[in-house]
Amino acid sequence: MAIIITEECINCGACEPECPNNAIYEGGIDWAVADGTNVKGKYELEDGRKVDVNEKQKPIDEDIYYIVPEKCTECVGFHEEPQCAAVCPVDCCVPDPDREESEEVLLERKAKLHL
Repeated sequence: MAIIITEECINCGACEPECPNNAIYEGGIDWAVADGTNVKGKYELEDGRKVDVNEKQKPIDEDIYYIVPEKCTECVGFHEEPQCAAVCPVDCCVPDPDREESEEVLLERKAKLHL
C-alpha cells in the first residue's frame, strides 16, 4: 500500500528530502513523474492516462504535504521502512488503507521510476 499524509501534518517538511522517489510534495505544488526519477517519454498513470513525464499534474492537496501514489514505493528496494514515516515528528505518514500493494508491485514501480 502507498503511504498517505494525514490532516495531522504540521507542514514541517521533514519527509520531503527523505523520499528516494521524490513522491512527496508541499501542498499546492504541482508534481511530475520526472521529478527525481530517471523516467523519459510517456508514463501511464493509475487512472490509465498516458502523460509526458515532464507534464505538471495538479496537486493532490492544497494545504499539507502529500504523497503521489504513482511514485510511492514505501521505500521498498531502498530502505527497511518508509523513510517519511521514520522522520515524521507527528506520525502522520501512514499506510493508505484504500491502497494495498504487494512488495512485487512496489518493486516493479521502483524499476519503472529508476531505469
